[in-house]
Amino acid sequence: MTQLSIAKIADELRSLVTPGPRMLDEAACVASIMLAIALAHAIGAQMVAWAAFTAFVLMKGNPRETLLRGILRIVGTMLGAALALAVVPLAASSLPLAMIAAALVGGVGLYGMITARRAYAWLLFGLTFEMILLDKLEHPDLDTFSFARTRLLEVGAGTVACVAVSVATALLARRGDLAAPLEPVPRMRWHPGAARHAAQAGVALALLPLLHALADIPQLAQAGVTIMAVMIVPIANIGASGLVPVSQRLLQRALGCLAGGALALVVLLLAQGSAPALVAGTCLGIVIGRHIENGGSRAPYLGVQFTLAILVVLVPDSYDQAQIHPAVQRLASILVGMALLEPVLLAWHAIAPSRKVERVKGPDLPSE
Repeated sequence: MTQLSIAKIADELRSLVTPGPRMLDEAACVASIMLAIALAHAIGAQMVAWAAFTAFVLMKGNPRETLLRGILRIVGTMLGAALALAVVPLAASSLPLAMIAAALVGGVGLYGMITARRAYAWLLFGLTFEMILLDKLEHPDLDTFSFARTRLLEVGAGTVACVAVSVATALLARRGDLAAPLEPVPRMRWHPGAARHAAQAGVALALLPLLHALADIPQLAQAGVTIMAVMIVPIANIGASGLVPVSQRLLQRALGCLAGGALALVVLLLAQGSAPALVAGTCLGIVIGRHIENGGSRAPYLGVQFTLAILVVLVPDSYDQAQIHPAVQRLASILVGMALLEPVLLAWHAIAPSRKVERVKGPDLPSE
């Protein structure tokens, strides 16, 4: 390790305990997630960790942007759930229909994510549909209406918590961005590079129902989330196949999950079932993950995945059920998504002619 690397690590450690905007943002993330967890328990949500996910990924510096992202997340979830309620009962009964539905909805959702002005709604539209479809295939007795309802409760709890903390933080810090206008996002039209990229994701998603039919591999819904999430790259970075940026995001997703899971395992062993200790470990993990995300490095996505792995393990529906198994399942789903997506990208990269992609400014793309 070079002296430059050691000095950079030392600077990051010092900044972790140095008061300032960065520490305030990390404290706001902790408060947002803890409030979301409390609200999710209060309203009877069935997957408390998803409320925590929502509170984490929505948090932005500008309260108006946080509110807009929250509204878009709710709208996208509602639309994806509504389509799933109409389509999934039929699609789940036929493998070809399930493959077509997974490819079409996932591909359309991804195209909207990277080109539309309200990208975040498109993201949740596609993710919600894929999760319900793949969960239904894995669990035929799944009550899709109940699943959609609890997902809306979790998103609502996370959104309310995040917006409340964002506004409170702005008021306490006396920032002037409560009424600051949002940066306008240009309206985009047809983009062949984005369409090709979305089609690649659609092919990989279509393989998930087939994989379930052939091998009955569990947690395919999370593999679908992985495929869609890592394919969220700016249009200018897609190139002929998006192979390089997507592979980088896959690697960061896996490494972040491994690191976050390792810390969560240490917390589980030390906590010995103590809820206060688990909460303290969760807060520590959130601060570290957010610090990595905001560190100005080339791998902010690693910090996001580190935090999500912490939340998967240390935010169970009941603290007497905390275990490392969810992190292992998440890592396995990442590997399944990688095993399906990478061959598709490699094949497309090999057969597609290299071409320049028009460098246009698209929407601010979210990370999941």
